Amino acid sequence: MTSAMPTLAVWKFASCDGCQLSLLDCEDELLAVAGRVRVAHFLEASRAVLPGPYDVSLVEGSITTPDDAERIRRVREVSRTLVTIGACATAGGIQALRDNADVAEFASVVYAHPEYIATLATSTPIAAHVDVDYELHGCPVDRRQLLEVLGALLIGRKPNIPAHSVCFECKQRHNVCVVVAHGTPCLGPVTRAGCGALCPAVSRGCYGCFGPAETPNYAALESVPGSVFLEVTRRKEQS
Repeated sequence: MTSAMPTLAVWKFASCDGCQLSLLDCEDELLAVAGRVRVAHFLEASRAVLPGPYDVSLVEGSITTPDDAERIRRVREVSRTLVTIGACATAGGIQALRDNADVAEFASVVYAHPEYIATLATSTPIAAHVDVDYELHGCPVDRRQLLEVLGALLIGRKPNIPAHSVCFECKQRHNVCVVVAHGTPCLGPVTRAGCGALCPAVSRGCYGCFGPAETPNYAALESVPGSVFLEVTRRKEQS
């Protein structure tokens, strides 16, 4: 970080704005952060725009157009630290469902003049185009992780971003395992931590909104009663 008050920029690409709203929802904590950082670019919150370079850039959304691909390169050039936030920025988002479809056909059905539409055939994460320093997963991103990263970068330490699975968070919360106790299908063992085991805490199975854990052990789950992988294996054997 620079010796002067560090600058923060928040950028939007193809997304629903939910991750930016998660930052705004931090409320009291955000006010404390705002006293130690200069918000230089955050169009969701202010029309004021200060020129770069920026100490920290938070990037929401995926790359879906040629203009997006060019703009993210410019953002990278003016950002000392670049953090992607949310499923769109880290994995392409729900709009990546089009990656295996005919985008031209979609455009012809949706738009009266598809020739006006300039889009890429795929929706890709930010890391597919530029170097990314840190990734925060989830849809939307978890506000606690967001504050952890901002706070860590402000004081010059490495952010603590967990690499373990949701099961670890269940143990921390003393949750009863929904798979073992109730036979409820749950993706917690292979899903990246960060949500605080929100669904298992209310006796629901995790459905993987934070994406795959870094080192998932799928094979160990294939014979576990209640595991979604057991059903997948059964269907494979039948086909």
